[in-house]
Amino acid sequence: MSDDRQSPPERELSHAGSVVDKAIEFMIGQELSELAIASALLGGAMGLLTRVLPDEVVVQILENAIESIENGEMSRADGEDHAGEA
Repeated sequence: MSDDRQSPPERELSHAGSVVDKAIEFMIGQELSELAIASALLGGAMGLLTRVLPDEVVVQILENAIESIENGEMSRADGEDHAGEA
């Protein structure tokens, strides 16, 4: 297994993104709200990150995400699913 503190290989990231996409499709099929789905995924991701990274690194990731939102990078009007691109 690779070092958890390094960026995952592209193939591994792509595979994980596909699994997340399928999980989202399944939850939508279960008629869960988009807010519930997103909140659960975010909570799970944060829990995993805090187990494998120092707090200051997690804070930097969150700050980068906030900056992306503020810059409009996360607002996509194209309707495409962009799981795993953060």
